[in-house]
Amino acid sequence: MSKLFAALILFISSLPLYTQPMQAFITPFEQDNNYSANYAEMMAFYNKLITEFPTKVMMQEVGPSDCGLPIHVIVYDQSGDFQGETEKTTLLINNAIHPGEPCGVDASMMFLRNILLQPEYEGVLKNTRLVIIPAYNLGGMLNRGSSSRANQDGPKLYGFRGNARNYDLNRDFVKVDTRNAETFSRIFQKWNPDVFIDNHTSNGADYQYTMTLIATQKDKLEKTLSSHLTSKMLPFLYQYMQEAEWEMTPYVYARNTPDEGIYGFLDLPRYSTGYASLFHTIGFMPETHMLKPYKDRVLSTLSFMNAMIHYLEKAGKTLTQDRSNAILAYQQQDSVAVQWTLSDGPPDSLLFKGFEAGYSPSHIHGDDRLYYDHEKPYSKEVPFHNNYNEALLVKKPSYYIIPQAYQRIITLMALNGVEMEPLEKDEVVDAQMYYITDFKTVERPYEGHYLHSDVTLKTVTLTMQFYKGDMKVSLRQNKDAYIMHMLEPQSSDSFFAWNFFDAILMQKEYYSDYVFEDLAFTLLEEDPTLKEAFTKKKKTDASFAKDSRAQLNFIYENSPYKEPTHNLYPIARIITD
Repeated sequence: MSKLFAALILFISSLPLYTQPMQAFITPFEQDNNYSANYAEMMAFYNKLITEFPTKVMMQEVGPSDCGLPIHVIVYDQSGDFQGETEKTTLLINNAIHPGEPCGVDASMMFLRNILLQPEYEGVLKNTRLVIIPAYNLGGMLNRGSSSRANQDGPKLYGFRGNARNYDLNRDFVKVDTRNAETFSRIFQKWNPDVFIDNHTSNGADYQYTMTLIATQKDKLEKTLSSHLTSKMLPFLYQYMQEAEWEMTPYVYARNTPDEGIYGFLDLPRYSTGYASLFHTIGFMPETHMLKPYKDRVLSTLSFMNAMIHYLEKAGKTLTQDRSNAILAYQQQDSVAVQWTLSDGPPDSLLFKGFEAGYSPSHIHGDDRLYYDHEKPYSKEVPFHNNYNEALLVKKPSYYIIPQAYQRIITLMALNGVEMEPLEKDEVVDAQMYYITDFKTVERPYEGHYLHSDVTLKTVTLTMQFYKGDMKVSLRQNKDAYIMHMLEPQSSDSFFAWNFFDAILMQKEYYSDYVFEDLAFTLLEEDPTLKEAFTKKKKTDASFAKDSRAQLNFIYENSPYKEPTHNLYPIARIITD
């Protein structure tokens, strides 16, 4: 590829079509293939392009990041239509979510430059609008160094994974702890992309490929869109990359070494492509290999973006229609999946080009350490576990009611384009409600939260009081997937999972044993059913029979004195069918 790259630079520098010297459009990376542009160099480059081509490209400041610098988008449209709505296919590209993986920063600069300067792109982007976030994690981009990624080959300087508040932004798309994520939501909802690319560099095993690819997990997509991805889109992209001499493989997510099997990545909504899938957008996370030279990582990223726009010019209208059909089909479903689990059926097979793995005594600790032998490359079929089953289906309610006390949730719903309407008066409603009966929580903080999982529920029908200003969220809208995943507590990345409701998990009123003792005796004497249940439990549960506190608590929990809001999930499900 080095000869091709040199020929490309020579070709561009010889073009006589533009008023400014072509040298003004050479990126810092092209001057030094082991250098990545810093923030000032990147912005200066884009400003030059926009000044030269104001009718085809524009840059817009969208909103703040946590470090104070604004996040921008750059929009390319051959017809100069820079508004949100369009009949064209929209491609959104995100860069530097992890600024230590800056391939996309440098590749996108060349990508847009080539589109503007090379006549052959005129026919490729007639029906595609291109939206680029030049750098998303600006705080991390400013935090430049050369040692934070110990396993990576170049560039000389690069940014840091954490943002200005040390959040990993690729875990923040639904909890939205950062101003970066708020701004991203505005970008995504305004431009409503059909396809989303989030450029990355991988960690992990060693193998022959420079480029690996995470695509939206196919089994999470509505069937129409899933079929388009697997039968049309992915075959084209893999073939294009192979012909461009950047042969690509699925992301190498292996539990041991790749030859033992590769697993499809389940992109939950906390991740960029998982977030995109909530809005029926097909997402891609190109992951260049950390041990390949920086030049190759950048050029393969550039090639993947070229592959995408060639595909969209060929099949963009079909994709847009399939996406519209998928949104409509999801709206019409009565029950939807909010959890998936890896299939235990036979895996698929994948032709994989790797290096033989071996083990040798460590010079440091003496135990065996893993190594990959570049003198022993192989090409063979390996197991590919990429089939997921729906693990939990939830029936859609007619609508939810969110109490106005939970304003943060209402704000996030609005930020993500959810249609809501406030109750016009106080209302008493028969509602389906959940009690949280059990859950697990991580022992240490994860991205600023003690994340919950394995949530179990008790479903009850209660007569609930709601008030003027509480928010009604109807289903059968094009944001149904986002609504269901965020409001159903058993969803892996629900608002409950991310601690938005932890206050309900703590009892607010208690009793003194010595006072409640007499009242408990009276309750048993006045309620034969309770007394029978209590007596039976003492006979059948030996530990309960020895635990006086547990016995009093049993009576309390089954009495009118029990705190009704303890563990009561406050979002109401209203069923009108």
